[in-house]
Amino acid sequence: MATGIRTRHGRFCRSREGRRCNCAPSFEGWVYSKRDDRKLRRTFKSLAEAKAWRVDAQRALSRRALRAPTATTIAEAADVWLEGARDGTVRNRSGDRYKPSALRGYERSLRLRIKPALGHVRLTDVTRADVQGLVDKLLNEGFDPSTIRNTLNPLQAIYRRALAREQVTANPTAGLEIPAARGRRVRVAAPVECAALIEALPGEDRAVWAAAMYAGLRRGELRGLR
Repeated sequence: MATGIRTRHGRFCRSREGRRCNCAPSFEGWVYSKRDDRKLRRTFKSLAEAKAWRVDAQRALSRRALRAPTATTIAEAADVWLEGARDGTVRNRSGDRYKPSALRGYERSLRLRIKPALGHVRLTDVTRADVQGLVDKLLNEGFDPSTIRNTLNPLQAIYRRALAREQVTANPTAGLEIPAARGRRVRVAAPVECAALIEALPGEDRAVWAAAMYAGLRRGELRGLR
């Protein structure tokens, strides 16, 4: 048998007793990853497939484009990323700390849509097809394109960081087909109309609405006020 290839016989195959094989054996190919200090294995139906995979795997290892899968799931990676973003050890692409409003949006997207769909999958096992499937599912469920894009933001940030630290060899969030977000016409109320609208509110609600109207604060920014 070729180096790095092992024949795997069936449980009740006669070859286990030293007799002639009477099963349809499979073939396990393996390569050694020095970076991970472990063997990478895959099983195939034919010897030719196992040999071809082994050649490709050795080339990928030499280019650092292949490594052993990690046991970390998307849910676990998301929790670690959020914790780091909150304490400032994980930062955005500009090197700045994430704003509290952005983190609240990321946490909500991860909790409501990313974790239920992909949380159980290992970080290294997620494919572009998996993420594209989530995009298509959200679109079919009637989610606005801008909501879909916002949903993907934390997942993209997690994979950017993992790729930069060589925890993964590919970014499954790149090259997706995402529907374009169409802007909606926004009507801006005149100061006189704003004053009339605020006057119609209960006294305890006027301050927050005045801050929203006159200062242009968004919901997340309003919630962050002290």
